[in-house]
Amino acid sequence: MAFRSLICLLLLSGALQAQKIPREQKVRDDKARVEAEGFWIYNDLDRGYAQARSSRKPLLVVLRCLPCEECVKLDDDLIDQDPVVRPLLEKFVCVRIVGTNGLDLSTFQYDTDQSFAVFMLNADKTIYGRFGTRSHRTEWVGDVSVAGMAKALQGALDLHADYPNNKAALAGKRGPEPLVASPEKYPALRDKFTDSLNYEGDVVRSCIHCHQIGDAERSYYREMKKPLPERVLFPYPHPKSIGLVLDPKERARITDVTSGSLAEQAGFQPGDHIESLNGQPLLSMADVQWVLHQTSPDGANLPAVVTRNGKSQSLTLSLPDGWRQLDDISW
Repeated sequence: MAFRSLICLLLLSGALQAQKIPREQKVRDDKARVEAEGFWIYNDLDRGYAQARSSRKPLLVVLRCLPCEECVKLDDDLIDQDPVVRPLLEKFVCVRIVGTNGLDLSTFQYDTDQSFAVFMLNADKTIYGRFGTRSHRTEWVGDVSVAGMAKALQGALDLHADYPNNKAALAGKRGPEPLVASPEKYPALRDKFTDSLNYEGDVVRSCIHCHQIGDAERSYYREMKKPLPERVLFPYPHPKSIGLVLDPKERARITDVTSGSLAEQAGFQPGDHIESLNGQPLLSMADVQWVLHQTSPDGANLPAVVTRNGKSQSLTLSLPDGWRQLDDISW
């Protein structure tokens, strides 16, 4: 009986392997499917910017590493006309980018350990917000959701409606000058990749994956025989590292505060909606991470505004020297 069970398991495993779609086919199928539907601009940011300028709509850019399986359900919901987000998407010019070759790193700075990252921005490249958080290799439901995506989209539309009156508050959402203009210009990548995907040949091998950007950045410092900066070693600290547990279905609503944490010391409470951090309006957990990522490892005092029981309240998040090392980067 045990032998029969083993045979069945082996046959099932073989069948599942046979059903697994090769990476090359997956990438080509995605392009064919999305272009046939016609709603998303595919791998063409210049066209997206031009259309956003002419229509005066905000721009939505989704960066998706197709061979990576994480967040595939969220990606499918977004692309396959989910009824929650589709009416909101129609108010944006939507661009889908499936390779980081040629990506403008002065604008698109994000946690490159993600396989799914979203930017909401103006046609002039002012960033309204980011979406996409990951704290586990395979599990993502505690970090992102379709409902949370919808809240972020609506928040971006609200910011767009008030633009440019709020431009000063959004300035911090752009990062510093990058080490290189685009990923293929990193020394570790420049002899292997070009600034575009090769759909005429082996498209998968021509693609710079998101995680390769982070790898190339670390390699850059090693080749220069420089110590890795803490912002590179501990990038995009998760809010949990300072004691903030946020609801993935909301923009930045606190569900729990870890006892004894920096967040508790600052006075954050469960139920608080964090409206802004260090002066930046927040649309998602990723926006919280962005502010933390831009904060010195030597420590800082970050002003925060929360809504608590319908009233606005100001807090100060004090981060001591070495605070980044509280984050868990083991995954």
